[in-house]
Amino acid sequence: MPGKSSSFIVGLSMGTTKTTIIVAEKNSRRPDSINIVGFGFAPTRGVSKGIIVNNQDARQSVEKAFREAQSITGIPAKKLSNVIVAFDGMDVQSESTHGMVTLGGRESKSVEESDLKRVIERARTNSVLASGSRNNMYTIHMIPTSYELDGRAIDSPMNMTGSQLDMWMQIVAVPMPYVQNVVNCVQDAGLEIRGLVLKPLASSLGAVYEEEMRAGCISICIGGGTTGIVLYRNGRAFRVMSIPIGGDHIRSDLTSVLHISLGEAEHLKKRIFTTSEEDLRREGIDADLAYQVIAARIEELFNDYIREALAECTPQHFPSGIILSGGVSDTPGIEMMLEDTMQMRVRKVKTPVYEMPYGLDNASYVSAAGILRYYIMTEKDPYVFMESDQPLPGLFERSDQRGRQELRRPERRIRETDEGDEYEEEEAVYDNRDNNGGNYYGNAEDEIYEDDEDDEDNSRRENLGEFMRNLAEKFKKLF
Repeated sequence: MPGKSSSFIVGLSMGTTKTTIIVAEKNSRRPDSINIVGFGFAPTRGVSKGIIVNNQDARQSVEKAFREAQSITGIPAKKLSNVIVAFDGMDVQSESTHGMVTLGGRESKSVEESDLKRVIERARTNSVLASGSRNNMYTIHMIPTSYELDGRAIDSPMNMTGSQLDMWMQIVAVPMPYVQNVVNCVQDAGLEIRGLVLKPLASSLGAVYEEEMRAGCISICIGGGTTGIVLYRNGRAFRVMSIPIGGDHIRSDLTSVLHISLGEAEHLKKRIFTTSEEDLRREGIDADLAYQVIAARIEELFNDYIREALAECTPQHFPSGIILSGGVSDTPGIEMMLEDTMQMRVRKVKTPVYEMPYGLDNASYVSAAGILRYYIMTEKDPYVFMESDQPLPGLFERSDQRGRQELRRPERRIRETDEGDEYEEEEAVYDNRDNNGGNYYGNAEDEIYEDDEDDEDNSRRENLGEFMRNLAEKFKKLF
């Protein structure tokens, strides 16, 4: 990755509900290990269903989270301004492609890095999605899913001897405008982008253990605006999907049915299962109706979308079952509903795979932990999750021969300390500390960004059924 000289790894997770900054430091004695030194978060504004709809509001959320991380860690801003960004995207497209090269003619030879690069380029050339300029798609990931050497399956080709190398690779792409808006937002906040990772992938890396990946599993992360799905087999991610339905839809349903505000609905959604029905009734809340609303939305997500998308997935293909994470996964009984729907065992994530600081040690912050794991994995093997060399107009520059990307240094940077009145107005909006000097923990989601429901929303949801049926057809070719 670009910017390796810094000893700090900074992850920025841009969600629909919250924006999180996680800061870790490299362990000099153990290259494959890192130590988390701090974090910051802020309620997300300007993002709807995982997509930026207001750059200024989204930028302020990023700036707020960054300033808090800097304050907690005490590290100068310039040492933290190079970030790996995890973001959501609608219309995520995924395609399997194949590449083949001969190694030494009639003579067998050992696979070298140049051979690996050749087969990667051959597979990329054979992909329709990878030629994103023709369809306005941006290739966010190129993920090798399997290798063969002289027709025999192998785990890693480097230094193996043979005559012909085959590789199957998954191309993951999102519409160019989504990526452009994310890059603009982060740069406008005065930060540099060290790498980009799709949030479903980051969330899965923060939730799934290596043995589950090797046996075969399905990661499902239900966030605020989207539900991310990643399929693993033989230790490799081979399909990435995103469904534009999440916890915010439950909030909207509660608002409509119970005739309460969005803020009240969000508060109710968080505490309904820890508050007695009698107390809720005293507050004028029809508890039974609220339970039905939540159950109906989750059931719709499971039955109409997730089951449709994973129609060809069976316990035989995924012995480790489903790993469920995200804020909505805290709903009591949700894993049993998913087990009944999919007829597969479900493990509900309680804490991320990394030991996280207090306040982030729950299933809502798997994407932050996943960014750190993404960094470690790509440092160890730069070919495990590759970024394409496809340029993003005006922003990306080609970097080293690995095909990774680097952003030009922005002119504007966040200062190391607040000076004057520049941030006063923003502090008034975003500061969630109590009057007694309390901390931010637990308050990041209290502020609600009220999304404007556009006229196309209902038709988009109607089209999801057809979208999921098309995905199911693609799975038939994989198994």
